[in-house]
Amino acid sequence: MRLCVAQVDCRLGDLEANAHQARATIGAARRLGAELVVFPELSLTGYALGTVEHDTATTAAELPPIAGDTSVLLGFREREGVQTYNSAAFLQGGSIVHVHRKLYLVDYPPFDEASLFAPGDAMRAFDTRLGRFATLICNDAWQPFLPVIAVQDGACLLLVPSNSSTAVAEAETYWRELKRFYARILQCYVVFVNRVGSEAGLTFWGGSHVVDPFGEVVAEAPRLEKSLLIADLDLEAVQRRRRQLPLVGKFRPELLRAELARLAGDA
Repeated sequence: MRLCVAQVDCRLGDLEANAHQARATIGAARRLGAELVVFPELSLTGYALGTVEHDTATTAAELPPIAGDTSVLLGFREREGVQTYNSAAFLQGGSIVHVHRKLYLVDYPPFDEASLFAPGDAMRAFDTRLGRFATLICNDAWQPFLPVIAVQDGACLLLVPSNSSTAVAEAETYWRELKRFYARILQCYVVFVNRVGSEAGLTFWGGSHVVDPFGEVVAEAPRLEKSLLIADLDLEAVQRRRRQLPLVGKFRPELLRAELARLAGDA
């Protein structure tokens, strides 16, 4: 599978301009042979939405028709009833295959996402024509049990769209170590796509990268620069690696149920 990691900037609150950029990016990626294009977190709206006066939310069904026949992961501010979510939609052949809503919002300064979004309530892998994938939006990936759930649900590739900034000084080192750990111990591909540019005093550093099931970084974008990173992934390598060294054990839900019952009792 040929993957394009779209390390892009965006215009805060300008859905039309960002959708136009996404179409142009997908077209360029398609000419390079990409079958899947992955955009950063909130790439359709921008991140610092607390500074935007007008509503940037849209329902999943109202997303601009940008994908065509290419598979695309697109970050957007989703409206569903009275709630809004930090979401990423997987589009395939012009249709929505799956929408992931960010589960763990960053609720400490200077981010305060909890004032803008409701948290999602489900972690699910999903089938595509390319394979079975899962999405974790930025801070979701800092919760170690979520990648485990995704892999136990059959994911061979974890897509991690992010808006990681220099506001967290240690973030770059942590991201690299975290992604290599997940890829190696869960024996899957991990795709980290981070944006570039600045908003409201935040500088996004890029550095997107792809890690294979052996924990090796096989493709990496530059820091602080726009980039279309192309990587050829052998998804069958996931099962080969798991047969060689079967680290991913059979899921035992009774252990989780027992622990949840205990925690509920303590509360």
